[in-house]
Amino acid sequence: MKRLLKISLDLALLSFTPVLSWFCLSLIIDKNLINIFTLTYPIQFINYILKSIFSTGANISKEKDKDNNIVMSGIIIGSIISLIIFGFIIINIENYINFMHMDISTYKTFTIYSVIQLNIQLLFIFIMEKLYYEDKNNIANKYSLKFSLLNCTMLIGTSLLIKNQVISISITLLSIFSYTIYVAIKSRNKFKFHFNILKCIKYDSTELLNNLAFFFIFLFGLSNTTEFGEEFTLALTFIALITDTQWDVFDAISTVAKIDISKNKFNYKEHKNNSYKLLLILFITIFILFIALYSFYELNILLVMIYFCFEIINFSIYPLYTIKTCFLQLEYSAIKTTINKTAANILRTLVSLLKTPFCTGLGQISSSIYQLISANILFNNNYKISKDGSIIKKTK
Repeated sequence: MKRLLKISLDLALLSFTPVLSWFCLSLIIDKNLINIFTLTYPIQFINYILKSIFSTGANISKEKDKDNNIVMSGIIIGSIISLIIFGFIIINIENYINFMHMDISTYKTFTIYSVIQLNIQLLFIFIMEKLYYEDKNNIANKYSLKFSLLNCTMLIGTSLLIKNQVISISITLLSIFSYTIYVAIKSRNKFKFHFNILKCIKYDSTELLNNLAFFFIFLFGLSNTTEFGEEFTLALTFIALITDTQWDVFDAISTVAKIDISKNKFNYKEHKNNSYKLLLILFITIFILFIALYSFYELNILLVMIYFCFEIINFSIYPLYTIKTCFLQLEYSAIKTTINKTAANILRTLVSLLKTPFCTGLGQISSSIYQLISANILFNNNYKISKDGSIIKKTK
């Protein structure tokens, strides 16, 4: 549980800092800036896609295939590819803002900041995941805390002191980029350039395709929602503000599971129990944020509660299928597990394309229920869980 909480803390810091920043900027500069959180939300899944291949897959390959060169090679290749992708987005930033039905003059400067910040954060995440697999959680905690504090204090501080927005965000980005390079140099290992992309995709193919689907789901789903007007956009943004960090923290469940599975130290009951202890903590933080932030916005309470119910239901069943999916991916069949996850994502994508402001929430629930049923069927047909929590393969 202690390791799960340490990784959760890192993810919480990296996720909550942007939430806090957009909230403060909406009070300091322009109340509309809070909507940039929703505006750039789909782009974060590009980070997850690249992380899946060049970080998670590479680290699992290091453990299972004893390939000591693949992690550092993955960080370098992933960083180069991310620069190309995010550079393309920045060049076409006005088209992106138009697609999301938002005003270019209001959002352009800080949208560019958000995209560059996500790119820098991706490199930092590459390094953090490397440290997790090396069991250097304490070092990762220190780096993550410093990165998050630097990012938040520089952005808010310069925004208060400097009226020129371009100068303010440039100072902030330069600061966190310099610190990321420092951490990368401190965490590097000697290596020979070698990278097997097929193995990296294989070891995390479910999450890779999952995040690829999420990119399109939220890109078109949020575009649908914002088309219904500011009332729906603000309600969705508010719920995203108080739950997105918790969703990012929940990734710690699959991260810890994959580490233990790859090192043959996995115990299902221990992971499940720890996951629900973490869930209880996250629920408490959600309700605290709800109460603390609700009065700052003019919200339609009915719309807020509808979006809120979607999130609570999905949180509650997430651990039940995620842990088993991680095990099936690494120990049973990457192909079958990926096909099953892809079917869930196709279902979610189709529902998310419906012309309703609740399309993303309905899509998420339909996908979660499908995965809850299908992952359990696939797992129970091939494995059973002993009283001590170890997993035993069934004999045919």
